[in-house]
Amino acid sequence: MKESGANVQNTLRSAAAFAGLGLHGGTEVRMVVNPAPTGHGIVFHRTDLDERIPARWDAVVPSRLCTLVANAGGASVSTIEHIMAALAGCAIHNALIAIDGPEVPILDGSSAPFVAGLLAAGIVAQDAPSQVIRVLRTVEVRDGDAVARLEPAEMLEMDFRIDFSDAAIGRQEKTLNLANGAFVRELSDSRTFCRQADVDAMRANGLALGGTLENAVVFEGDRVLSPGGLRHRDEPVRHKMLDAVGDLALAGAPILGRYTGIRAGHALTNRLLRALFADPAAYRIVEVGAQTGCKLPGVGVIAADLPVN
Repeated sequence: MKESGANVQNTLRSAAAFAGLGLHGGTEVRMVVNPAPTGHGIVFHRTDLDERIPARWDAVVPSRLCTLVANAGGASVSTIEHIMAALAGCAIHNALIAIDGPEVPILDGSSAPFVAGLLAAGIVAQDAPSQVIRVLRTVEVRDGDAVARLEPAEMLEMDFRIDFSDAAIGRQEKTLNLANGAFVRELSDSRTFCRQADVDAMRANGLALGGTLENAVVFEGDRVLSPGGLRHRDEPVRHKMLDAVGDLALAGAPILGRYTGIRAGHALTNRLLRALFADPAAYRIVEVGAQTGCKLPGVGVIAADLPVN
């Protein structure tokens, strides 16, 4: 196999291992991302249960505050959005993710440690063409003031808007073309965030047990409580975009389209994918050609693209 390609499927050259606490369960977990053959896709293997769970939109089940996938037997893996974003941002199509617990380790709260580990393991091209999902017409879902939308576009573009009452967050908006490694350079190091009141409420309900000021950005009014402050002035909206990249990766192939998120979260993005695939006239799955391949996320990504914090 050769170095990763723009219009073929890619996998890892060797395994990439990660270990740490789950954000919500607070238990130690070990996860190893292994190479996989062409056409395999991304699949989780719960080694403690010997159960496999596909990382796909139709395996997502409702969960508070994260993305959770489960198989027909009820085995599940939660908080998968950051590793899924890293895989998509590095253009890795095929991987078997062995994990010995129910939740992906949170690490520093971003995708950057996952990206670093995947790039260190090496990414190689495989002997099979890759595919993309081309959006043909607008699909939109709403939940109150929250909106998630996909529209036709020549590459994956993203426009995200958030609005929080806390002065340290406030209103933020960012638009980004995600071609050619932009995810790694612009979004991968942005950490999950919450308000101190949210932390108190989650812990009262048995959640966020593994959360610390080192793996999440915590805000209170006009203050950033986490040591070192923000990595980006607009880190919250960047992290929401990171989450959306991971949730869209559950489509099973890269999307060519413009995603708009207004106060959108994991559940709404999954509803958007379900609406897209429920309408055969709204999309087409096509084989990637040379001109399309160069427009996809992850093409040509190298370790030097990772931000230095």
